[in-house]
Amino acid sequence: MTDPLPDHEPLRVAVLGAGTVGADVLRLIRLNGEELAHRIGAPLRVIGIAVQDVSKDRGEHVDHALLTTDASALVREADLVVEVMGGIEPARGLLLEAIENGASVVTANKALLAQDGVTLYEAADEHGVDLHFEAAVAGAIPLVRPIRESLAGDRIQRVLGIVNGTTNYILDAMARTGAAFEDALARAQELGFAEADPTADVEGHDAAAKASILASLAFHTRVGLQDVHCEGITSVTSADIAAAARMGRTIKLLAIVERIADAEGTERISARVYPAMIPSSHPLASVGEAYNAVFIEAEAAGSLMFYGQGAGGAPTASAILGDLVTVARQRVLGGVGPRESRYADLEIVGIGSLRNGFYLSLTVQDRPGVLAEVAGTLSAHGISISTIHQEPLPQAEGTEDRARIGIATYAAAESSVDSALDVLDSSGAVIAIDSVLRIEGE
Repeated sequence: MTDPLPDHEPLRVAVLGAGTVGADVLRLIRLNGEELAHRIGAPLRVIGIAVQDVSKDRGEHVDHALLTTDASALVREADLVVEVMGGIEPARGLLLEAIENGASVVTANKALLAQDGVTLYEAADEHGVDLHFEAAVAGAIPLVRPIRESLAGDRIQRVLGIVNGTTNYILDAMARTGAAFEDALARAQELGFAEADPTADVEGHDAAAKASILASLAFHTRVGLQDVHCEGITSVTSADIAAAARMGRTIKLLAIVERIADAEGTERISARVYPAMIPSSHPLASVGEAYNAVFIEAEAAGSLMFYGQGAGGAPTASAILGDLVTVARQRVLGGVGPRESRYADLEIVGIGSLRNGFYLSLTVQDRPGVLAEVAGTLSAHGISISTIHQEPLPQAEGTEDRARIGIATYAAAESSVDSALDVLDSSGAVIAIDSVLRIEGE
């Protein structure tokens, strides 16, 4: 016999946005309403759905009678607000209004959290409500909650992973098919993995916003979007992919946040996003299509890996519903969940302070002494060569003989590599610096 439904007064839910994710959130609430009520201890009642155009057909799971353009009035009447509209404004203003009127908030808005999460955290603390955002990082993959709660008694040293499905699909397609970046991007757009304007994904901004959130959580320090070094994948070429394969590596766009201790033991943190070569044996190398995967390295727990769908309507809605159940339970019980933790207030170091292995691809004059000149410049800047590959390039009529040199280095200071590249760029022997990629995972 099924237990009777809880007799607690229904919790009023306002949904801001009814696109792909919003529609799936509403579908799951309707489909699983009875089970959710048992898990929460109270039914959920959607009291309104804020949209820009109430005349648009949004599918069978979006009740047209609940659509409204007056989002402000809607959030003032709600116990719980789910924000899936995206963007900075009006989302920020609406969430602050909801919090000030006593509503707990669930959001998938990584851009807002990375740019001005501080304002939302402080408002939630002031008004004694919850702010949850599992869906803002890696879609359906449970990542925020394990860092904020499951590992709260541990010390996280490093978080490294693939957190953008669009770029992973593009790089994976380039590696599998030999396609150029532009062709792989066009295919990703055809399949719906990439937006018509893919800038936020391919330039690394989406991953950087997620890195900001992860660093803030992992290291109990406020890390803003401006603190994350960000490079995208638009300069990655088929030649880079082939070079990586030749060296037993593959290229992935990585988000990396980590603790860094100096010789005196002073801890600082780094947050960065860039395409990097990793060994083909590394677990992240086999993450294909639009999937995400993240490693967490903790002092006591060791290495943990989280893998799954990082985007899409249903996966993202799953993460949102998990947060919604959590904040609703806390509402019923009269408590609140974890607050922002920023006690550590660690210094954030720039990319120039780090050391990395590098892969450098140079187009040079094909004549004796050039390789020695390049190697000498690197050596003069304290950069040791691990492997080197040279191949002639087709000669156009009336041009000098050219060759391409691919160099893998041992770990070197980022600032030293920058200085060496400046010297090489002005050298008469070097025609072009084609690619500069970091090497990780070794």
